[in-house]
Amino acid sequence: MTEKTTAAGAATAPEEESMITEDMLERKGVWGTSRTSPAISESDIRKWAIATYWPEKPPSIYWDAEYASTTRHKGIIAPPDFNPFAWPVERPAKKPRPKKAKPAKRRTGLNGGQTETYGVAMRPGDVITTRSRLKEWDERQGKMGLMLYTYNETEWTNQDNERVKSRISIGIKY
Repeated sequence: MTEKTTAAGAATAPEEESMITEDMLERKGVWGTSRTSPAISESDIRKWAIATYWPEKPPSIYWDAEYASTTRHKGIIAPPDFNPFAWPVERPAKKPRPKKAKPAKRRTGLNGGQTETYGVAMRPGDVITTRSRLKEWDERQGKMGLMLYTYNETEWTNQDNERVKSRISIGIKY
């Protein structure tokens, strides 16, 4: 923190150091390494639907092939919240972050929520690819001092490069 003074020499409230790091500047707008799911199976969709609708019976479009063939989808589709990455055998390696020269001031982090936009439905046989990036940030003064809002974007596409869904997640630090 640095202290500012007015033209008359009186001290004003201390100014906090920015939370925007060199790493953030380098990563802004850059898509990370993509991941690809195994092919989605009817069984995966059925189990997901049963688990998420439990104890109720899930809608037939998620498990009944005969019924699903009569709908506009012409077959079974996955619920919008279906996650083909839920059971990975291996996790992707995380890139090591550069060590900080001095200990950073302890900050509090909050989940600021997320917005999902859905595209085409996932179906048996689909292979989904996902990638993420730090889309942007907004640093501003709040009631509790300097606050940093980060906006991370994740997109999912199928094997035909059609968007399945996209998500904007907001992180808040103060």
